Amino acid sequence: MSVGQRESAAGGRLSQLLDSPVLGMTPWIAMSVLVGPGRYELAVALALALAVAIVAIGRKRRPGSSFKILEIADVVFFAALAVIGIVASPGTLHWLENYSGEVSNIALLVISLGSMAIGVPFTVQYAREQVPREFWNDPRFLRTNYYITGVWGAAFGVAAIAGAYGDLVLHNSNNLWTGWIIQIAAIIVALRFTQWYPDVVRARARREAGQPGPEEPPVSDMLLPLAGYLTPVGIIVLALGAGPVWLGIALIVVGVLLVKSLNRPSPAGPDAGGRA
Repeated sequence: MSVGQRESAAGGRLSQLLDSPVLGMTPWIAMSVLVGPGRYELAVALALALAVAIVAIGRKRRPGSSFKILEIADVVFFAALAVIGIVASPGTLHWLENYSGEVSNIALLVISLGSMAIGVPFTVQYAREQVPREFWNDPRFLRTNYYITGVWGAAFGVAAIAGAYGDLVLHNSNNLWTGWIIQIAAIIVALRFTQWYPDVVRARARREAGQPGPEEPPVSDMLLPLAGYLTPVGIIVLALGAGPVWLGIALIVVGVLLVKSLNRPSPAGPDAGGRA
């Protein structure tokens, strides 16, 4: 690949990222990573700065484009948290340091369900920037984004439940499983579904229309990143003593075997499963 082709590919990936709902979730990720005892103000300030920057980048890249539900929710939510942090008592601030992760995930769940309830699933606003206008009202296009937004909502719900269990039952907000492993797994599934499912819909549409093209990607394509996640989780379990030794070893072995199995080409050839 030439230098120009590499630059073009890198530019394409950057453009995809900027047009992806993942960008709108960056402030929430920053908040969840940074927040902790004595770091609430720093975490909220950085998340709010990122939220404002994302809105500014969107307006600069696409002048005159409408504001996105997730972008506006980012700014409003973190501005509210910033104001609360300024006027909150020490006790309230301590509560926010412990439970702001669950509050954030519940807020994202509400945004997901609310956007679907008003007929504008939040992912559709990003998808419209990558799809010609004539497809915007196609029932398959809208249904696809309902499914994708619903999966994101489910991921946020799982993350909120896991975090709440760690805080309220285990009394340990830094528990490796409830605070990190389970929540990251839920996000991996949502991210991969966002990439995988539109290819499935496009392949089905081509098949129904009798047009040539890649076949429908198998479910194994969607599960592969989650299988690959098991091995590093097993290594972390062994390194940090976050579980019995047998569990860490089992996760590593199962992860390796699953990745090998899911990567196995189909009998019809390497193109039968669509894009890797």
